Amino acid sequence: MPDANTPIDPSDKPAFFVGIGGSGMMPLAMILAARGRTVAGSDRSLDQARLPAKFDYLRDLGVDLFPQDGSGVTSPDQIVVASAAIEAAVPDMIAAERLGCERRTRAAMLAELFNDSTMPIAVGGTSGKSTVTGMIGWIFHATNRDPTVMNGAVMKNFATPNAPFASALVGGGDAFVSEVDESDGSIALFAPRVAVLNNVSLDHKSLEELNQLFGDFIAKAELAVVNMDNPDGAALARKLPARKVVGFGIDIDAAFSARDIEARPYGASFTLVTREHDPLPVELQVPGRHNISNALAAIAAAHCAGIALDEAAVAIGGFTGLSRRFELVGETRGVTVLDDFGHNPDKIAATLATLHAFPGRLLVLFQPHGYGPLKVMRRELVEAFADNLKPGDVLILPDPAYYGGTVTREVTSADIVADLVATGCDARHIADRAEAATTIAALAQSGDRAIVMGARDDTLSQVAGDILAAIADW
Repeated sequence: MPDANTPIDPSDKPAFFVGIGGSGMMPLAMILAARGRTVAGSDRSLDQARLPAKFDYLRDLGVDLFPQDGSGVTSPDQIVVASAAIEAAVPDMIAAERLGCERRTRAAMLAELFNDSTMPIAVGGTSGKSTVTGMIGWIFHATNRDPTVMNGAVMKNFATPNAPFASALVGGGDAFVSEVDESDGSIALFAPRVAVLNNVSLDHKSLEELNQLFGDFIAKAELAVVNMDNPDGAALARKLPARKVVGFGIDIDAAFSARDIEARPYGASFTLVTREHDPLPVELQVPGRHNISNALAAIAAAHCAGIALDEAAVAIGGFTGLSRRFELVGETRGVTVLDDFGHNPDKIAATLATLHAFPGRLLVLFQPHGYGPLKVMRRELVEAFADNLKPGDVLILPDPAYYGGTVTREVTSADIVADLVATGCDARHIADRAEAATTIAALAQSGDRAIVMGARDDTLSQVAGDILAAIADW
């Protein structure tokens, strides 16, 4: 069987996605289907009857869906696409092995499409890459460049009642904008003309490994757009020829910087200062200092790809955000409920800082996205919460997301809570997520902000909705 990371044959062989509902798999399947490829797939969530609307949408796109029992892998002509999370013991993978199907990782297939495009723009970094990808995609769309966009989150600008899961956009223009993943090392497969490095901080790998991956990533690009506020990112940028680097930052002087910042609960404004253009006003519909940094990255990348600064500065004002990125679920009885993807220390700190820029107690339900990340990030997660929660805030951790397979449970939610209690935080371990949500709703009082945080689990949005409904039913 060919190696799963080798470039794919550009033939029109039918593709079968194992885990097609995943945040990285689904948009790639959507792009292939929109380009006329025969696409089918399976997913554990489909078998468990979780999130049926997502799979109904895939069917509406012409994607055939099968149980994850091997029944969909029937021909050696199929290319079987699987993410790194899919184990060899999954029946679909056993069937692929038996039939001798070509196998490809999700990243390898995406990289083939990306690298073949005329203007490949890749967004990397530990945090913010989905938002920056969405921002760049929107700038290209709003300025009539008709881009293709591959994102790991639903882009609200492109979501409609008939296309609710708009994590991909298929266009006929030159630009292919994609976020790229460092967690499995697949970032090395991509050859961008413009590479964005949003930041380097602890998540799935050690900082030494991350710096190697991200350093190689920006070195390959014609132009590297780098966050100079981030110490590791700035250090990597300094290793490149100055002509290849376009820096952005808030706290330091850079080629693209933000001044006169005004924060709002659900937006922000600033003055864009560059070295080649008069200052420009920028309005954002997404809040927080981190999103101002994201906007600088997106405007700089769009300009590097040929879009005029004044066009980009105006266009980004129309960006309405991503699902599960500081998303307002609703307000009832004086309580605001939000849904957020925050799951690593940087994302958590950014979200809590954005919330605490305005008054109100925080009630936080944080579901860790796996036992492995808890082990890797234990100290940093504890620091992120301890440093950013205030007296009166309440943090509740249910058990981590788990969907089967082998896993080592060396560090648990209870361990994180114990560490936080030792720092003086009001942190509680409630193993059952539904019970945790009920507790959050019962604690809520007028003026509070209740926020659900976590990754790799789309049903967390339902939890946030349940909390809102429970508070409304007081």
